[in-house]
Amino acid sequence: MRKKILLFIVLGWVLLIVGDRVDELRVYQGAQIAMYTIALASIVLLTGYSGQVSLGNGAMMAVGGYAAALTLTNLQTPIWFAFLMAVIAASLFGALLGAAAARLSGPYLAGTTLALAVGLPAIANQFTFLGGEPGILFDVGFPPERLGEDFTQYKWFFWIASSIALVALFITSNILSSRFGRTWQAVRGNALAAELAGVNSSRWKILAFTISSALAGLAGAVFAMNISLVAPGAYSLALSFALVTGAVLAGISSLPGVAFGALILVAIPEVADALAGRLGDADKLNNYLPGLIVSVLLILSVIYTPNGPGENLRKLRHKRKAH
Repeated sequence: MRKKILLFIVLGWVLLIVGDRVDELRVYQGAQIAMYTIALASIVLLTGYSGQVSLGNGAMMAVGGYAAALTLTNLQTPIWFAFLMAVIAASLFGALLGAAAARLSGPYLAGTTLALAVGLPAIANQFTFLGGEPGILFDVGFPPERLGEDFTQYKWFFWIASSIALVALFITSNILSSRFGRTWQAVRGNALAAELAGVNSSRWKILAFTISSALAGLAGAVFAMNISLVAPGAYSLALSFALVTGAVLAGISSLPGVAFGALILVAIPEVADALAGRLGDADKLNNYLPGLIVSVLLILSVIYTPNGPGENLRKLRHKRKAH
């Protein structure tokens, strides 16, 4: 535990130093990577450990984003309280969804969560207190003056996002390495055998949905902060699909791989833009290249790193130790 705490503290200091040295674009991308890291961790917990396939994590992000924005706008609370409300609202929503979906599995569960991902943004469009289609502004205010005049808004976002991501990963890592993680894996492997051993699989599935939704809601609030807005279009079905893609590339049951998956999701548009510029006719190619790159990466991932790059590195390390 002490080594893990020390590792996360060192990572935090490194991120803060790097965030103060790079340009604004990279700082913004760093904040987006932090957001995706939290969101992908929610999928690793739900799908990788408890075995429940969900396409609705984007919708849970929307719940968190709206909860944080409404809290911040209407109550004028500190930013940390808005993030806390995002976690609470999303976890309650996830518990309700988990209770309804506890007896579903496979394509039935995926279909239910897909309907949620499609329907929730459309519902948000219809309510004026949610801002309708334009959405709600999410203003966390300026950074503290003591940080200096050169400390920009984007650096402030990055500091907040990376700090939250590190805390979220630390907590998730401890949960997954505890009895919780082992029980979820038992339920995923053979629910009937787990039931015979005295495990209430429905309760554990609901708990997985609750914690996963809390993480997704937190990611949704960080996303809202990064773009200073909460709107239905920001939490579209494309976001849910992007999260699943990132989780597969990271390794669906690999928590250390989520940072890699997040990095890929943020890098793909820039890589596609650079390739389109080299190949010519950039406007036309930009419509197709991101999808093509994702397809190629998914195929290569399934063939060569089905459990994520982290698992391959572990195997390589064990081979070296054996020799």
